[in-house]
Amino acid sequence: MNPFFSKILVDIARKKLKAAAPNAPISKKQLVPLVRNLQIEATHAIKEYFLIFIGVISAGFGLKGFLLPNRFIDGGATGISLLLENITSIQLSFLLILVNLPFLILGAKTFSVKFALKSIVAIAFLGFVVHYVDYPTITNDKLLIAVFGGFFLGLGIGMSMRGGSVIDGTEVLAIYLSRKFSLTVGDVLLLINIIIFSFGAYILSIETALYAILTYLAAAKTVDFVVDGVEEYVGVTIISKEHEALRIMITEKLRRACTIYAGKGGYGEHKTAYDKDIIYTIVTRLELAKLHTEIDKIDNKAFIVMGLVKDLKGGMIKRKPLEKK
Repeated sequence: MNPFFSKILVDIARKKLKAAAPNAPISKKQLVPLVRNLQIEATHAIKEYFLIFIGVISAGFGLKGFLLPNRFIDGGATGISLLLENITSIQLSFLLILVNLPFLILGAKTFSVKFALKSIVAIAFLGFVVHYVDYPTITNDKLLIAVFGGFFLGLGIGMSMRGGSVIDGTEVLAIYLSRKFSLTVGDVLLLINIIIFSFGAYILSIETALYAILTYLAAAKTVDFVVDGVEEYVGVTIISKEHEALRIMITEKLRRACTIYAGKGGYGEHKTAYDKDIIYTIVTRLELAKLHTEIDKIDNKAFIVMGLVKDLKGGMIKRKPLEKK
C-alpha cells in the first residue's frame, strides 16, 4: 500500500478508537484490524466509483451522441426526462436530477442511505456530463440511433448498477412495488414504460414512440448483459474457517437469512478429510458489492461460489432490506 495512503488510514483508525474510548490506550492489536477494514472499504469504494464513472460517461455518450440531437426518447426516468425536455424549456441536465429525486428518496428507505447518496452523486455527475461535455453527433440514421443509443445508455445503467448505484430511478420503484405486490420487477418496469411510450406517441409521434421502444429494448438487453438482470438474485455459497463470524455478519449486519450446511473438506493439511460449515445465502445484485466488502473484512481468502437465481418463493429475501446507515 502507498505509505501516504497508509498513514491516512492509520490516522483515521486512531481517531475512531479515540472517539470510542477517549482515555484508553490504543494498542496495535486494536489498530491493525481496523486499518485493514478501512483499507478494504477504500479499495472497494474506489472500484465502485470507477464503475460509476465509466457508466456515466457511457450514458452521456448515448444521450448526447445519439438520442438528444434527434429528439428520441427512452424508457424509465431517463425517458421521462427526455420527454419533458421535448415539451418544456428546462434543460435535460436539471430534469435528470429532478425526475430521479423521488425515486432516490424511496431508495434510501428501501435499501440504504449510502445507496441513495451514491446514486445522487451518479445522477448529478450525469447531469454535469450532459450539460458541459460536447459529444459528437454520430449518425442521423434512425435505426442506428435507436439501437446504439439504447446500447450505450444501457451500458451506462449496467455499469452504474455494478458500482452499487443507479442512474435511472425507476428500477428502485420497480423493486419496491415488486415487494409490495405479486409482480416481478420486469412486470413493473414494463407497465411504467408502456405509460411513458404512450405519452411519447401522443406528444411527439407514433413513429418516435416505436423507435423509443426499440431504444428501450436495446438498453434493457445491454443491462442484462452487464449485470445479469436487475430482477435476478444471486445465490452465494461461502466456505471459510471464519464461518461463524460470517454467519453473524450476514444475519445481523446485512440482515439476511442464511443456511448452514454441514460439509466435509476433501483435502486437508494432512491429506485427510475434515469437517467444516458451509454458508449459503441469497442477495440481490445491488447488495452483492456490500457482501463482498464485508466478507473481505473477515476472511479475504474465503472460497465463494456465486450463481444466478432465476426465481424464488418464500423466505425473507423480498421483505427484509439491508440495514440503513
